[in-house]
Amino acid sequence: MREPDKTDLTIPDFALVVLIGSTGSGKSTFAAKHFLPTEIISSDRCRGLITDNETDHDVSADAFDLVREIAGKRLKHRKLAVIDATNVRAADRKAWVELARRWHALPVAVVIDPGVDVCVARNASRPDRPFGPGVAQRMTREIRKGLGGLQREGFRQVWKLTSETSIDMAKVSRQPLWTDKRNDHGPFDIIGDIHGCADELQILLSRLGYSVAWSEDHRTVAVTPPEGRKIVFVGDLVDRGPNAPDVLRIAMSMVAAGTAYCVQGNHERKLGRWLEGRKVAVAHGLQQTIDQLDAQDRGLREALPAFLDGLRSHVWLDGGRLAVAHAGLREEMIGRGSGAVREFALYGETTGEIDEFGLPVRADWAVAYRGKTAVIYGHTPVLSAEWVNNTLCIDTGCVFGGKLTALRWPERELVDVPAVQTWSEPIRPLGESGAGKSAQADADQVLDYQDVSGRRWIETELRGRIVVAEENASAALEVMSRFALPPQWLIYLPPTMSPSETSSQGGWLERPEDAFAYFRERDVAQVVCEEKHMGSRAVIALCRNAQTARDRFGTLGDGTGAIWTRTGRSFFNDPAMTEGLLARLRASVEAADLWNELNSDWLLLDTEIMPWSAKASNLIESQYAPVATSSAAGFQVSREALARAMARGVDATALDARLEDRASRAAKYATAWAPYVWPVSGIDDLKVAPFHLLASEGRVWFDQDHVWHMRLADRLAAGDGVVTRTRWHTVDPADDSACAEAVAWWETLTGSGGEGMVVKPHDFISRSKKGLIQPALKVRGREYLRIIYGPEYDSPDNLIRLRERSLGGKRSLALRELALGHEALKRFVAKQPLRRIHECVFGVLALESEPIDPRL
Repeated sequence: MREPDKTDLTIPDFALVVLIGSTGSGKSTFAAKHFLPTEIISSDRCRGLITDNETDHDVSADAFDLVREIAGKRLKHRKLAVIDATNVRAADRKAWVELARRWHALPVAVVIDPGVDVCVARNASRPDRPFGPGVAQRMTREIRKGLGGLQREGFRQVWKLTSETSIDMAKVSRQPLWTDKRNDHGPFDIIGDIHGCADELQILLSRLGYSVAWSEDHRTVAVTPPEGRKIVFVGDLVDRGPNAPDVLRIAMSMVAAGTAYCVQGNHERKLGRWLEGRKVAVAHGLQQTIDQLDAQDRGLREALPAFLDGLRSHVWLDGGRLAVAHAGLREEMIGRGSGAVREFALYGETTGEIDEFGLPVRADWAVAYRGKTAVIYGHTPVLSAEWVNNTLCIDTGCVFGGKLTALRWPERELVDVPAVQTWSEPIRPLGESGAGKSAQADADQVLDYQDVSGRRWIETELRGRIVVAEENASAALEVMSRFALPPQWLIYLPPTMSPSETSSQGGWLERPEDAFAYFRERDVAQVVCEEKHMGSRAVIALCRNAQTARDRFGTLGDGTGAIWTRTGRSFFNDPAMTEGLLARLRASVEAADLWNELNSDWLLLDTEIMPWSAKASNLIESQYAPVATSSAAGFQVSREALARAMARGVDATALDARLEDRASRAAKYATAWAPYVWPVSGIDDLKVAPFHLLASEGRVWFDQDHVWHMRLADRLAAGDGVVTRTRWHTVDPADDSACAEAVAWWETLTGSGGEGMVVKPHDFISRSKKGLIQPALKVRGREYLRIIYGPEYDSPDNLIRLRERSLGGKRSLALRELALGHEALKRFVAKQPLRRIHECVFGVLALESEPIDPRL
């Protein structure tokens, strides 16, 4: 008798489900009953999308191309897909099995066969199916002919529903793949390759807070974890070491108790195959394990095959934030199941070459890894565990005389114990990555264009997702690739700054009253008014010594820091000038004892370097000075001609007054930049005004208010060094008297040649009910604005026009760049890959190409 149909269909929650059934079998009805509309990809529906006619079989080839494309995109993003088509021929089904394998999804076949008579009757009742019974009869025969070979075709599950009753009674439930343990949030302690080093394992467990209790006969063991914690073993429990049985007992007992996961290592795979009686090469320590097991009790040897057979290729944990595999995983393999996934998880990736030790050369898959899931692995021993692109190898060669390492998650804390002795001599000596550099720095030597190109969505803590347009990214690439300093230094670019609202007072474009009003309207209780130096903005990475620069920034050579502009260019063309200024700044930091106070060997400072002419001399000579010279000459000639005309009796008094007024404004323009220009023959002629400590080891200093930053700057300027003091005041924007005093200070400052002042909220990051508040507003003096807008900007007619300037775009840009800069520093301090930091830095540079009036 035929075995009755199973009506409880339990399928993986990630799979490619292929419905197989004749026309009229009810496939579409079954799909609509058990799957989401977005999960179902119907060949009929795709015909309709192409020609507005679902029965137009002339476009079947194009329709199935569309089905494959949609299904592939769903599988790429780890979404279940259901193929609603007849799929009666093995050749048709082969394409679906191949698509599932490509995306490491499990192919599942569901055969729906209510009987040929039912199919014929249903088709006869539908006016859109004018064909006779022969089509359904032929399809049904072909389906039944191929039933026995579906698993040979590659389907991991085959479900058969061969009656109307079984089809109606069917229930479809979903279960996570074996590897999918995302609902387990730990915390976890992940232990690297043990290789039979039982003593070291027990010492490490003790250090991690686990208690290990053996029975008197030493045949059973109970391991009690700290509250809520679990162990994850990365595989290779056995071979080479002195006591594989005890390691197995500990792992097996913890897995059985639900206090540990264990993924399969290549040595477990080989041991399991040997236990099954398969032909394997008894090498690489397997003989030691065989000999050790021969001396053990029968219970361990009998339980071992089932334990080894149940080991997973990897585990996906903590909401998808963590994956553990023996040899690692590519991003597109995480949480999926296929033979390719298991093989990669066991052996990693090789180049096909053999090294001088006779061992396969391993491809460095971690260098190309870009996933958000942290991948923890072992297999290839290293001297010390180092993060590379959100991956971590924790096989630190215990059996080879190294150490046994564990990663505490989510703390990301490494705990290790040294090997008791060298139990096995390594064939290939343990080595470190790249000459003196960290593994991550070694991986960061080449940045990938794909990591910054195209339209980008960058997640930030301060402002959520920030979009960078593709055309802006292209413009940034030009600047970054041709002009920027070495990328290892370029961890931050400062944001642009918006001016205050346009003043309504006669003869003025900007005044402090409007800045105070802006912050007062947003309930800011205190602002800091800082003198705005007329220099050039510079970011300074200052290291205590060259070794710090190499260790922390991954640079080469003997440089002790870098100085760069808002566009990422090196501030000085002469490296000796850079190093000389860094030495002077280092002396100021040492005098203030900041290295020890901040517990850091490097600082990142936001500064202004003066004089303006140190960077802008070419600009002055090629753009500003020629305008002044030509204006003076032109007005002189004009007034002389006018004087001759007036001498002949022409009434040109009004025109003469106008020319005199214009000549006066041009004369002011010619001297406007004089206070900001002086000869620079060496470092002694420079002045540096720091106003933010941006970051140091382990800390981004945006959580400190501006008063704290200015007091720190005052300490750096206390000596006779290159650092100059920035004058500053605190003001209550709701206090009219305090505001009036600040305005008077600004008028005095700008009247004596100063550029103006910057008004900042007391807190570095301030928010109102509407969101982030501008981090700073600049209020520039009348004569400085003459440089920016031209000699006659403050004539009444021009002021009317300039007062219509819009600040919305500039302010949006300032907030987005602030968020990106903060995000870049957070990632750098957290020692994330350089590509992640550069994503934000590149974003700032890209936003700078937005079409916003550069004079604002």
